[in-house]
Amino acid sequence: MASNPLSKLTEEQYLTIERAAEFRSEFLNGEMFAMSGGSMNHAGLQANILVEVSVGIRGKGCRAFGPDFRFRVSSGMYTYPDVSVVCGEPLVAGEQKDNLLNAAVIFEVLSPSTEKYDRGLKFQHYRTIDSLKDYILVDQSQIRIEQYTRQPDNSWTLRDYQRPEEELKIDSIGVSILLQRIYDQIELPPS
Repeated sequence: MASNPLSKLTEEQYLTIERAAEFRSEFLNGEMFAMSGGSMNHAGLQANILVEVSVGIRGKGCRAFGPDFRFRVSSGMYTYPDVSVVCGEPLVAGEQKDNLLNAAVIFEVLSPSTEKYDRGLKFQHYRTIDSLKDYILVDQSQIRIEQYTRQPDNSWTLRDYQRPEEELKIDSIGVSILLQRIYDQIELPPS
């Protein structure tokens, strides 16, 4: 969460405000949170992931969306994932059809201000999405990707990637991406 909540709102009030706003805000349990601008590394990682995933899913019946498309997790939560992937027909809600419902994969690039939320409460809500198969956290301060994959018994397993020569394997969408491609042109602090 990037800023302090403005006030308690209904879902409809949030959507009315959000559709007219110049800047994006997420919504959680009646509170609206303005999203702050990201760092150069954050933007670069988003772009690299979106490109690599888009190329990897070409011809597979899936579509990738960037951080400007709103995702409705539940009536109490709306987010803007850094990258999301839908396989099959995108399901959307609302009269304006501007709330995605059925992501198979969600990527979040971790920021110091959002890391705890992305790992905790946001992931707790994301796990309620029946279509979600992989939740992938990307560190912007070091080469590190954490992939949570839903198992048939509805449990989640973690795979931790930390070397540029490793491949992030996303079986749910049939894509493998070298970490060095995701971290291409990302300036990391010295180890």
